[in-house]
Amino acid sequence: MPTRESDPDPDPDSNSSANTDTNADAAPSIDLDHLGVHTSVSAVFPPAELATELADLSTSATVNVIGDDQISDCDAVVTLDHREAFLDLDWVHSIQAGVDRFPFDEFRANDVVLTNSTGIHGRSIGETVAGYLLSFARRLHTYVAAQQDRRWEQPEWDEAVTLSGKTACVLGTGTLGSGVADVLGALDMRVTGVRRSADPVPGFEEVYATDDRRDAIADAEFVIVTLPLTDDTHHLVDADAFDAMREDAYLVNVGRGPVVDEDALIDALESNSIAGAALDVFETEPLPENSPLWGMDEVIVTPHCGAFTVDYFRDVAELVFENVERLADDEPFVNRVV
Repeated sequence: MPTRESDPDPDPDSNSSANTDTNADAAPSIDLDHLGVHTSVSAVFPPAELATELADLSTSATVNVIGDDQISDCDAVVTLDHREAFLDLDWVHSIQAGVDRFPFDEFRANDVVLTNSTGIHGRSIGETVAGYLLSFARRLHTYVAAQQDRRWEQPEWDEAVTLSGKTACVLGTGTLGSGVADVLGALDMRVTGVRRSADPVPGFEEVYATDDRRDAIADAEFVIVTLPLTDDTHHLVDADAFDAMREDAYLVNVGRGPVVDEDALIDALESNSIAGAALDVFETEPLPENSPLWGMDEVIVTPHCGAFTVDYFRDVAELVFENVERLADDEPFVNRVV
């Protein structure tokens, strides 16, 4: 099984909400007989693949793919989306790191344990971000667009650049941010980070506190958002942030859509205040057909798939199985959010 990455900064910057529950270090009390794989995971991978993988790992519980009408038959569920019926369960595991769709207070009130999949997406997100940056630097996105029109069109002599020596400022130094730093560092880029404190983090040449983020992004050709959505991060990247960015800088968002003020981003793009953007997440998903982002030459739009990989279900299975084993050994869960 793949080795799960550790998160050097799990509380403030991983793509999940901060864990403040006092019982997070306590072993949960759950009689796990039936584990359901909810059909909502089909948006990412076939649910049967995860169910089979968990069964092959020899879990003590019966594992089945379930729909909404079978939730009540389960003790625990692995899911992408939230359902009100989950409040009657003992344990819910999110296949994503972000858990902003789940009602924490209601989970606590009903003694439902919530775990997430932070720690498994660092490499895939890092490679996705590297793909965006290479596209902009080597002008690959323009060639793909020209190909659709059968146009043989070479760039101007000074358009294409190399990434070596360029600066990428990553907002969020948790699992996703560290995965980005690892991959971009291998491309000989200078990688800086922004987190709640300016304490150093491995893989980042320099780290700034959130309050100093304007100084951090002012020096970067690429500003990369890997933050979760919380009250503190909502619209953290706003008009002031775009004013602080260089005119030749690109924004990349692989965290959560509402961390970026989308109206302010569109204004910055239309006024050429920044050079472009690569966006995997949006304030409204799917991205509405009338969004001007679709038609902008220097904008890459991807459908919230930056972490997708053929091994996604195996990585989730490893996390779930680890917690099943911990449950049997009366040990605290990993990645417990509630």
